[in-house]
Amino acid sequence: MAIGYSQLANERVRAANGIDYGYRDTGGGQGRVPLVLLQHLARNLDNWDPALIDALALARRVVTFDNAGVGGSGGTTPDTIEQMARDAIAFLAAMGFGQADLLGFSIGSFVAQQIALVRPAIVRRLVLASLAPQGAVGIHGWHAHHPGSLSPPSARPPRPPSSSSTPPTGRVCWPLSTRPERSACRARS
Repeated sequence: MAIGYSQLANERVRAANGIDYGYRDTGGGQGRVPLVLLQHLARNLDNWDPALIDALALARRVVTFDNAGVGGSGGTTPDTIEQMARDAIAFLAAMGFGQADLLGFSIGSFVAQQIALVRPAIVRRLVLASLAPQGAVGIHGWHAHHPGSLSPPSARPPRPPSSSSTPPTGRVCWPLSTRPERSACRARS
């Protein structure tokens, strides 16, 4: 029987941005397009469900990693989705992945979408789990002060109403399904 995810040793790889990234690499399919998982907010390699990873790894190579400033990775924790995506792209390059399938969970899905926007050639397939569009009704958004954004809605100050055309973050365009739609949205911004 192969070793399970929870028994894997953490490995490290140095990226061109000078950051050493902690990661785990499991499953078969060396030389094939890997499935790279992007985790949810404030979590590390140990927060993935080992049963899920082991099931995914039965049929393919699965790579999990700690983004910059998290868990076993060096660097500073980024405060924007854009920087998280740049750091993830640096990890993908350091691993030698010219292309990957990405599975983003929660905030990891935001990062995966940003990677698909800025480096579409890297992304073969995109799986987004537990997400909502940026600025959606009932979503408190990304705040510079994380502890406040993680508090229950009753403890946060009320948000000002937003127009239907501009989410509270000020971003008009968020990842859309096709390149022509993204181009048209950017042209309107």
